[in-house]
Amino acid sequence: MTPTLESQALAATTLPDGFDVLDVCHRQTVLTLGKLAALISSLVRTGPDPDSRALANEIIRHFSTTARLHHEDEERHLFPRLLRDGDAATTQTVQRLQQDHAWLEQDWKEILPHLDAVASGQSWYDLDFLREAAAVFTALSHDHIALEESFIYPHARSRMGDGERRDMGREMAARRRPERQPVQL
Repeated sequence: MTPTLESQALAATTLPDGFDVLDVCHRQTVLTLGKLAALISSLVRTGPDPDSRALANEIIRHFSTTARLHHEDEERHLFPRLLRDGDAATTQTVQRLQQDHAWLEQDWKEILPHLDAVASGQSWYDLDFLREAAAVFTALSHDHIALEESFIYPHARSRMGDGERRDMGREMAARRRPERQPVQL
């Protein structure tokens, strides 16, 4: 069956805009940072109970997958394009955001073992370290998101057409799709 022009037009309007995907991830990250703060408060009160273990797993999933893919999206689709423009202020901002990605990854690698301990119900995590590291990670995340949303995203959005933004969104969605297993007959 050959798609009609109407069905092709409908499909084109329902494809995700890459910036919508990036914006959704920012909202999810802000919510997950709130969950990290709530987890730490819960650990102070009750230790690693079943609810805090589930919350720790949720936080780990977000920052180990979704947030990493988000940074990869920016490194693939936005930063190279903006660096090619040659504008000094944009270049400096992109370089700062690239450094932020490295620092956020390093911060996450320091927090992760403690959250893994909580998620598995172990008590060896260091609550004082987790509290301090989470505060640094959260502050950097909020600053990073604010800079992207106030400067980089509008700047990049103004330089990309609708089709290019849909292509970006399509590529992002494809990398997030689970691998399909071959059907065995």
